[in-house]
Amino acid sequence: MDSLEKGSSRCTREKVVTVLLTISVLLFTACTGQQWQHNDGLVFGTVYSITYQYDSDLQADIEAELAKVDQEFSMFNEQSTVARINRGDSTVERSPMFDEVLQLAQSVNEDTWGAFDITVAPLVNAWGFGFKHEQLPTPQQVDSLLQIRSQMDFSAIAKGYGCDAVARLLQSKGISNYMVEIGGEVVVRGHSQRGADWRVGVVKPTDDTLSVDSELQTVLSLSDAAMATSGNYRNFYYKGGRKYAHTIDPRTGYPVQHNILSATVLADHCATADAYATSFMVLGLDSARTVLRRHPEMKAYLIYTDQEGRLAVWHSEGLPD
Repeated sequence: MDSLEKGSSRCTREKVVTVLLTISVLLFTACTGQQWQHNDGLVFGTVYSITYQYDSDLQADIEAELAKVDQEFSMFNEQSTVARINRGDSTVERSPMFDEVLQLAQSVNEDTWGAFDITVAPLVNAWGFGFKHEQLPTPQQVDSLLQIRSQMDFSAIAKGYGCDAVARLLQSKGISNYMVEIGGEVVVRGHSQRGADWRVGVVKPTDDTLSVDSELQTVLSLSDAAMATSGNYRNFYYKGGRKYAHTIDPRTGYPVQHNILSATVLADHCATADAYATSFMVLGLDSARTVLRRHPEMKAYLIYTDQEGRLAVWHSEGLPD
C-alpha cells in the first residue's frame, strides 16, 4: 500500500471514530435531555461549588436557601438566631430549621458520650481558635469554662446542613443528578456528567495551614450519599514547641491529643456526617469504631498514625473506594 492509500485509510478510520464519538454524545444528550449547570460562590466563610443537570440556572434560588441557613446559624452574622440567643436576646423565636439542627446535635452528643457539643465555643475561643488566636488558657480558666457553657456554636454541623438544604431544593425541582459541595462537605445524587458515579477525593492529612497542599489519600466513587471530613491538619498552631489542634474535647476542655488525623464519614444526610466526623476526631480511632458498629448505615474512612508514626488507614467494610 502506497502512502496515499495509507493516508486515505487513516483518514477514513479517523472519520469513523469521529462519527461514532459524535453519535455517542448525541445519544447521551438525547437520553439525559437536560443541560448541566455549575454555580459557585462564598458562604459560611468558605466556598461552595454545585453541579447539577437542569435546563436553567438556579444560583439565585440556591443562594436564597443558603442565606436561610446562614440567618439561623452564622456566628459572624450579628442578627442570626444563634448570635441573638448567645447575647441573651429573649425575643428570639426559634424556627423549625433551628430546632431540627439542635435536636440532631443533641442526639449525636448522647450517642458519642458527649464528644459532640455545640456549647464548646467558649473553650474553642479560649484556646486561640475562632474569634481569638493562639492564646493558652490556664487550667483554672478551662475548669471555669467547663462549668459555664451557655453559648452555642453550630460550625461543626452547619456546612453539612447547608448541603442538605440545597440538595432538598434541587430535588424539589425534580433534579436527580447533582453534586453539592460546601467547604469540603458533599452531597451527591445520581451520576456525574460522565454518566458514572461521582468521584470525590479525600485529602492526605499533612500539616498545611495555608491549604495549598491538596495531595489526595484516596478517591471515593459515590452515588446517593453524603460525605463530610474533619481533620486537624489545617487549623493548628505551635506554641512552646507543642502543637495545638483546633479540635477541642468538650468533656475535658483541652485540645485532643491522639493518633487520628482525619475522619471522613458517609451518611444519608450531610449534617449527620458532619457531626459524626467531628465526634470521631474527639473520640479517637477505637471509640469511633465502637460508634460505627452501632450504626451500620454509616461508613467511615479514618486516617491515623500508627505506633511507628506512619500514616495508616482504617475504613468501613464495603466503602466504595
